[in-house]
Parts: sequence; C-alpha cells; structure tokens
Amino acid sequence: MTERTDGQSLQELIDRHPDLVGYFYNESPGLNTRSQSGRFPVPAEFSNWRDEQLAWRESAVIFNQTHHMPELYVTGPDARRLLNWIGVNSFGNLAPGVAKQFVGCTPEGYLIGDCVLYPHGDDSYELVSSMPLLNWIEYQAGTGDWNVDLTRDGNTAENGSAGRVRFRYQLDGPHARSIFEKAVGGPIPDPGLFRTFTARIAGVEVLVLRHGMAGRHKAYEISGAYADESAVHEALLRAGAEFGLVQGGMKAYYSAIQESGWIAGPVPAVYTGQALRGYREWLPADGWEGRWQLAGSFRSDLIEDYYTTPFELGYGKLVSFDHDFIGRQALERMSRSEARRRVTLIWNRDDVLAAMGSLLEDGTPAKFIEFPLADYATLGQRDQVLVNGEMVGLSTFCGYSANERRMLSLAMLDPAHAEPGTEVVVLWGEADGGSRKPRVERHRQVQLRATVAPAPFAYSPQSTGSAGSSRR
Repeated sequence: MTERTDGQSLQELIDRHPDLVGYFYNESPGLNTRSQSGRFPVPAEFSNWRDEQLAWRESAVIFNQTHHMPELYVTGPDARRLLNWIGVNSFGNLAPGVAKQFVGCTPEGYLIGDCVLYPHGDDSYELVSSMPLLNWIEYQAGTGDWNVDLTRDGNTAENGSAGRVRFRYQLDGPHARSIFEKAVGGPIPDPGLFRTFTARIAGVEVLVLRHGMAGRHKAYEISGAYADESAVHEALLRAGAEFGLVQGGMKAYYSAIQESGWIAGPVPAVYTGQALRGYREWLPADGWEGRWQLAGSFRSDLIEDYYTTPFELGYGKLVSFDHDFIGRQALERMSRSEARRRVTLIWNRDDVLAAMGSLLEDGTPAKFIEFPLADYATLGQRDQVLVNGEMVGLSTFCGYSANERRMLSLAMLDPAHAEPGTEVVVLWGEADGGSRKPRVERHRQVQLRATVAPAPFAYSPQSTGSAGSSRR
C-alpha cells in the first residue's frame, strides 16, 4: 500500500468530494504510468511503435515488464486459505506449475482487481500487478485471523534506487519458441496456457509462464532474481538476433490490449457501501484508489455505474462456487442473469478519418485521436456505445493496430447487440467541450460507426477476414 503523505484516508477524500465522479473526471491527478513513463527505465519506443507492434505478429517482440507492476508475496501456514477466501477462482488444481488469473471482488460481487498468481508451494505465493487487489489482500490479512507474512514490492518509481525483487520479461511472436530454445540451449516443454516451468538462461534459473500479452502465438513471461536481469536480457537479445527479435517500448506494450482482449484495471468497486467503510478508512487518499481518473463520453453521477463484474470482463469461466469466498452469494445471483459481453469494436475508417481531419478545419475539432493509444485517462475511460441513439454498452481501451490497420476498442455490450457483425456507434469525446483534465483539449463530440467483433480479436477468424484484408 502507498504510504500516506498527507495523513488523509480515502474515506476522508470521499467525504470532501460529495461529487466523487466529478472529482475523478476533472480534478484527480490520475495514475498514468503511461504519461509518466520517464519515471520508469523503459523508453516509449525503441525503434518505432509500428514496427514494434508488427513484430508480435511477424517475428518476435520482447517487452520489459520489470518496472511498472507492483508485486506482493504472501507466505505462511494460512497463505493458501487466505487467498482462497479472497479469490473467486477454484484452487482445486493450484500447485507449483499451475498459475492463475486471480480475481477478487467486493461482498457485492463487483471487481476490485485481477492479477497473476504464482504458487511456489502450499505456503508461498507471488502476486503480480493490480495495486487495488494487492491492497485488498493486505487489508484482509491484517484484519482477519490469518497466520501469514506479507512482503510488498512496489514498482520502480515507488521503490527508487532499491530496485525490484524480480525482473520480468515477455517474449511473444511466431519465433518466440525458437528464440527461447536457442537461449536455453535445447528444447523447452509446452505445459499449456497459464502453466509454468523452470529453465536456465546464461547460467541463471528463471521461472517461465506460458502467457501472452499480444498476438496469436505461444508466448513466455520470464522472471528471475533482479540481480540477474542484465545477463538474461542480453542472452535473449543475442538469441533473437537471427529471428528478427524487436524490443518493444511502452507505447507498443500498452497497445497490445486492443488485440489481446484484456480489459485491464477495472475501476475498483470500493468507494461505496458501509461494509467497506473500514477499508476506505485504512486506504490512503493519495494511493491508487484516490488518484483514479475517469474520462470519456459516458458520465454518470454515480460511481457505482463504473463498477464491473467478472462476467462483463470475460472472467465468468474463472468464477467457481466450489469454495466460500468474498462476494460468493452476490455472484451466484449474477450468474443466473445475462451480463454485458466483452467484445472488440472495429471503428469505421471513414468516420475516424473525418474526426482526425477536423483538426485541419475551422471550428472546434473532434477529440484528438492519438496513435497508438487513443484513450486519454489510463484505465478509467468509458465511452458510450449507441444503437438507434440508445446506450447499449461502454467502450474502453481504444487504439490503433498496425497489424490490423484498424482503430479498435474493447467494449462491454448488452447481449442483444454483442453478436459479431452488429453495427453500433461510439460516442467519441466528452460533453460540453471536455473536462478539465490536462490531457483534454477543447473539442466537440462526434459519432463514430463501429462493427462488433470477437474478443480477443487477434485470435478470431475476423482478424483474417475482412478486417485483415488491409494488412500487408
């Protein structure tokens, strides 16, 4: 958890701002690891983001994930029992060699966050990313009768010169396996998605997770002791030279979301409800939960309207009722009704060009569409998706894919409008000229036509059909 620098709690911040949505929409400084990328020793681009995107489809790309994600280590006799109480996932097969996309909810069944869970034994676990979920775990550990020890490892900007506990790299693309086998000097196993194995690179033991951030190919997340980072990184670059391995910067890294279908970092559903008041009084006002930022054409007076469920994010298959956990009863009720579905939206080419062209015309232009990442509030942007003028869902994580030659966004749509091929409209830009966020210039709202496609988009037949016909 971020230490309090002003002595204020999240609850006190909420009490000071009765219009909480308005605060997050206009005043909050935002998390924005993207715009503050100078705080992390990974450049925005190594070459250019277009070639870096193309590499995960045509050759291979390596991303440095060492510096931007927080981590938590949970150990002790009750470690497994604590995490099983917090997570919606089944732990029936959880053991070394089997990782999980770990999901935690409030008692009302709304998402707090999701992260990758590595089991190192019955009493030792490593959790990677999602500060709100790591904070929730720490709070539960401290307020319940659990015999556990917790170790936090903040991102590099928070840790400063102390560095990290472990380095982490992502190797992705059609040549990823060949590069990895050359680096280790022999064949490697294929244990399946979200399975792990150990290997040695440059004499260093690394833990390998079969897990991809982009593309349609087998990918590897490689981690090890932080002191060994340079040796492993250099060995992977040497091994990849003959295969066209490209280093990916932060622009390409964050833009992989549009193809992979992962709706990252849901707004944590912790701002309301008496049951969570003690948690809000424990959280600092200047932590992640207090620095969230909202944006987009969707604007509600209620922060609850920004909450999401596992079912809306495509995590329904992860929810298991084989154990008791926080939010179980609420999720059992939700499972009996249809939720919004996670989809990809392919934005209409002519409408995108018209919006961009408005910057070269007199009058107030449309909201600037930045490449490759068009969203202008990290994690918290929500744009209305319309059919016949009625809102049928929300669009998020919008950007350009050099692989698809398309503007894409992820969306959560009502089931009646979520079938591939359905025509919808994205309302682009904020009302009344835009909010007071520094990244928002004065603009006008425009309607952009879009077509529903599956998510993940890069894995779907759609990506090799009409949408893919514009690729090289």
